[in-house]
Amino acid sequence: MPIKKVVLAKPRGFCAGVDRAIDVVNMALQLYGSPVYVRKEIVHNKYVIRSLAAKGAVFIDDLDEVPDGSVAIFSAHGVSPAVRTTANMKNLRIIDATCPLVTKVHMEAVRYAREGRSIILVGHAGHDEVIGTMGEVPGQIQLVGTIEEAEAVEVPDPERVAVTTQTTLGVDDANVIIEVLRRRFPKLLTPASDDICYATQNRQTAVKLLAEDVDLVLVLGSDNSSNSRRLREVAEAAGAKAFLIDDASEIHAEWLEGVECVAITAGASAPEYLVQQVVDYFRNMGVDQVEEVMAIEEKVTFLLPPELAREVSAHGLVQIN
Repeated sequence: MPIKKVVLAKPRGFCAGVDRAIDVVNMALQLYGSPVYVRKEIVHNKYVIRSLAAKGAVFIDDLDEVPDGSVAIFSAHGVSPAVRTTANMKNLRIIDATCPLVTKVHMEAVRYAREGRSIILVGHAGHDEVIGTMGEVPGQIQLVGTIEEAEAVEVPDPERVAVTTQTTLGVDDANVIIEVLRRRFPKLLTPASDDICYATQNRQTAVKLLAEDVDLVLVLGSDNSSNSRRLREVAEAAGAKAFLIDDASEIHAEWLEGVECVAITAGASAPEYLVQQVVDYFRNMGVDQVEEVMAIEEKVTFLLPPELAREVSAHGLVQIN
């Protein structure tokens, strides 16, 4: 049974925070030359990392690897105050590419702590964003990643508990955990608006819309990208067969057996050219019906970090990525 149609989810791929983070590295290289040091992966996609490394970005795990006085960039996932202290001690020229939506979560955690509340962070252990958020209020924040952990978590005062979330979680999964916490702690304080970012929500909404009507969903994204993994899970939960791939070379022929319609999407850190490579893969198979389905229109943009924006303006540079 030949594949008849390919459907592209929209929105897909780069979000405003990722666009901004990649711009930050590119512009820092233009302004200061190579090397520019980047703490952790600027975004979780191996193709983006390879591209920036080829231009002269040096990705490091720890600021101890950076020579004193160098230019260093914080990734979109954010850092803890301890990392900022280390940067100051080494006299580093810091450019902070933390996504503004992650910064919002950090500020919420700090505010809750000042109010004397126990804080529960819904997220995944070991994720760069989680490490940074927990570092804002060490000793006052507990991580919960499952319903079972939500049922078991203990706090000193059940009437003074607040919750916040990792921005790249699955919307439905996070809500289930938060409902458990709300049942256990009826006075649970939640943020004024959802912490899960607009891009994560929108991409999941688009995948749900398509997954109901297709046989296969292919998600472009690296395995260490939390929001990309969630897209695959959302597609499967909606009833479609789904796979996470880095590029077209990872498509297995057996996945396509009995498939008439394929949907393609991409995580928030996956570049569009990878999507188009997959489209070309199917065009080369003889598929000529390619349709884009708009679920939600996105118009969000973020300003450059002020410390970089001043230099960019002074040198007349134009944002590129």
